[in-house]
Amino acid sequence: MQRMMIVVGTAIARSTQGRRARSVVAGCLAAGLAAFSWIAAAAPAAAADPAVVFMAQVGRELMAAARTRSPGVMANVIQRHADVRVIGNYSLGAYRAKLAESDRQAYYSGMIRFISRYAAGEAPKYPVARVEWENQSVRGGNGLMVDSRVTLADGTTYDVRWLLAKYGSTYKVRDAMVLGFWMTPFLKKLFEDYIAQNGGNPRALMAALNR
Repeated sequence: MQRMMIVVGTAIARSTQGRRARSVVAGCLAAGLAAFSWIAAAAPAAAADPAVVFMAQVGRELMAAARTRSPGVMANVIQRHADVRVIGNYSLGAYRAKLAESDRQAYYSGMIRFISRYAAGEAPKYPVARVEWENQSVRGGNGLMVDSRVTLADGTTYDVRWLLAKYGSTYKVRDAMVLGFWMTPFLKKLFEDYIAQNGGNPRALMAALNR
């Protein structure tokens, strides 16, 4: 796990855009899950849109998890609300077919563990002052999108678009777009690079994520 964290840190440090994105999504990377673990705002009073109400509730849970600074608590929130299987399969990229189905659950668990450890460590560095939500979600080709504007304690503002997938009467968070970049391709590149550097074997990634 420590090696994997170093690889991630190195990849992020390679570009100015990467550093800026890190400051915004440090709380919860993931594929879009990812974005602000200090969100405290409730859904807009006028919002009847269940996707907006759902997303605001996820924000409150992430905030509470971030305050504990506990990777385990953060992992529980991610497990409940992230579209883990879809994010995990996508993040394997070209190596998806090489990971046996019998290894998938261990890989998903490791991915959640990795994200939660990173989130719990980074979230307190970027406190959010307020979050404003659009009242209505937007339907796109890949799911429902909920828009928010986040203001950090230093006055910096970011527009964040959350991508949700509907499952029955609820939703799962599949991705988040910050500074014009969706986060799951970022995670995919990190994972693919790590696998490539370790003989093209996705089990090397699985092992690193579970250390």
